[in-house]
Amino acid sequence: MSSILSIAASGLAAASRRLEVSASNVANALDNGPLPGAPNPTGAPPAYVPQRLDQTAVAGGGTATTVTNVSPSYVPSYDPTAPYADKNGQVAAPNVDLASEAIQQITARYAFAANAKVLQVGADLMKTLLDIKT
Repeated sequence: MSSILSIAASGLAAASRRLEVSASNVANALDNGPLPGAPNPTGAPPAYVPQRLDQTAVAGGGTATTVTNVSPSYVPSYDPTAPYADKNGQVAAPNVDLASEAIQQITARYAFAANAKVLQVGADLMKTLLDIKT
């Protein structure tokens, strides 16, 4: 595979991974849990730990992604009805910013489309080269 096509393929994979991470964060944005150190008489699981994607250039062309946990992973939130709320009614809510996640998803969409177009143009160029008559 030519370097242009391999670069575009790595871009497609990165965009797909970006969307996957963001979708997981959005889907679990309401998965609260007890604050660390707070009593948990019901044995509720901890709050969802959101993730972030870092994208870096690869020597020779292309891109690589690394997924890490967001820090801090939770923010205190008021929910006195939760059985695992502390004495002040606080629970741990995932530190997910829905506006940022929307931007991540839009970024993934455009990056995927751009890289797919590069692959299409590369295939068309290859076809044109093979169709040249001597």
